[in-house]
Amino acid sequence: MLTQKKRRFFPLETQKKDAFALFDKKLKIGTSFDMVKRPMVIGGHNAALYMVDGFVKDEIMEKIMEFLFSADPAQVDACPDAQSFANRFLSYVEVAAEDDPDKIITQVLSGTIALVMEQYPQVLMIDARTYPSRSVSEPEDDKVLRGSHDGFVEALVFNTALIRRRIRDVNLVNEIHTVGQKSKTDVVLCYIEGQADPKLVAKLQKLLDTLDVNALAMAQESLNEALVRSGWYNPFPKVRYTERPDTAAASILEGKVAIIVDNSPTVMLLPAAVFDFVQESNDYYFPPLVGTYLRFVRMIVFLVTIFLTPVWFLLIQNPGWIPPWLDFIKIAEPNTVPIVAQLLIFEIVIDGLKLASLNTPSALSNSFSVVGALILGEFAVEARWFVPEVILYMALVAIGNFTQPSFELGYAFKLIRILLIVLTAIFNLWGFIAGILVMLVLLATNRTPAGTSYLYPLIPFKWSALSRLLIRRKMHRDNN
Repeated sequence: MLTQKKRRFFPLETQKKDAFALFDKKLKIGTSFDMVKRPMVIGGHNAALYMVDGFVKDEIMEKIMEFLFSADPAQVDACPDAQSFANRFLSYVEVAAEDDPDKIITQVLSGTIALVMEQYPQVLMIDARTYPSRSVSEPEDDKVLRGSHDGFVEALVFNTALIRRRIRDVNLVNEIHTVGQKSKTDVVLCYIEGQADPKLVAKLQKLLDTLDVNALAMAQESLNEALVRSGWYNPFPKVRYTERPDTAAASILEGKVAIIVDNSPTVMLLPAAVFDFVQESNDYYFPPLVGTYLRFVRMIVFLVTIFLTPVWFLLIQNPGWIPPWLDFIKIAEPNTVPIVAQLLIFEIVIDGLKLASLNTPSALSNSFSVVGALILGEFAVEARWFVPEVILYMALVAIGNFTQPSFELGYAFKLIRILLIVLTAIFNLWGFIAGILVMLVLLATNRTPAGTSYLYPLIPFKWSALSRLLIRRKMHRDNN
């Protein structure tokens, strides 16, 4: 039984037949069409190959089986154990002996081929698998004008290779873990030993080894929710995501830890503070002055997307506070729909357009976005549903959200903006102040999975680290 403490096979004929029956039962041979058992005779001994159809490289297996079928019985009998047999008769590179049935079955389901031979107590695991995957291409949501145009894919080995290609350091560690009682998803911790925080690495190792979850159905998001179980009410993202190998490699070189989840092209970067989101790959593909300018533009847009509509609404509620030079922000046309309702409705409409655009065929999505926005905006004004000022300011906010690649941060800004508008509508100036205080408290109390401050390097203050985040410095030996 798989649950017994001792799980070793023995080279007795009857017990080996029990081993074959065990694998037949556990792997659903004859029930699942894609589970393949290939009985064979090697050097006069019964054997069998267990594999998943679709994960096998046919050409490689054909060559391996040629060696196995031509094995001389005397030479096979001269091999005292499975590893000796592999060293002599298996020409493939990745071969290991295993005697734990649980691990054997998990590896077979992952695509590894199991060679069971009746004369040996171990099973030979041949890693000749290949996964169906799309070609390496640039991510849709994080493009650069110059620089590399490759991106992560859904295959774990490809993703680690893309990072290894950029960091050829012996201290780069790709540590694999298995998460999920049913999915048994491969998860890789990628970090540079001696540079990443050892406490963070140890904490993540312990969490991944002890996570009690059924499956990582939604890949990195399921893992994120399992790793960070508290603070669900805080909208600010605790993890930074990227689909760019160059961004992941740069973060790893800075001492961060990358978590790569199989079946997902998105890599998690830890720890992540709010100031990490002001950086972008494009900053480093332009000269330092241009990169610094882009960062300040991004920070200004961050503030605009949060405060533009709440501040405008606060001034509209209090017309006496508007100075003469800002008279143009006043509403020229009366409207029966309250301004607060218009702002909230438009927030929902923008998300509705996004969802509709995602579900629209790619050939029509651009036309839909432009035509839909023009038609809705024009007729909403003519029907006196919205005033032109609301549409203008909300359009600026919607465009501003696309200046940074993090969708999670964009929705955090949206929720904070809605909170400010609602509190301002109820309590006027005091509501606006209360909303700002709530935002500051959420930022200050938000903790990364590493337990560090979300406002670092502002709190605790460290000017050298803060200046590197705000100013794109020229490359030199100690600055990457």
